[in-house]
Amino acid sequence: MLLVRNCFVAKPGHASKLAAQLKEAAAVAKIPRHRVLTDLTGEFNRVILEFEVENVAGFEERLKDYATNEAFRAKMKGYTDLWISGSREILQIA
Repeated sequence: MLLVRNCFVAKPGHASKLAAQLKEAAAVAKIPRHRVLTDLTGEFNRVILEFEVENVAGFEERLKDYATNEAFRAKMKGYTDLWISGSREILQIA
């Protein structure tokens, strides 16, 4: 089992807007076992979309869905205007 974290540092004043947009988009895309997290410590304005996949193939399937799922793409429209930087972590669940 893998844990995928898409981590964003939102522009000041936009973290809650980005978190809401990610939450709506994840629901529309039917991303299994997902959650949206916001910072209490660490970098300010950090927003994380976290979800689980069985393996790397499952992650690749999710990426293909992102590229072709029109409902998801509509919900994500403009999200790049809300953040400064981002990264992805893929972690093995022990």
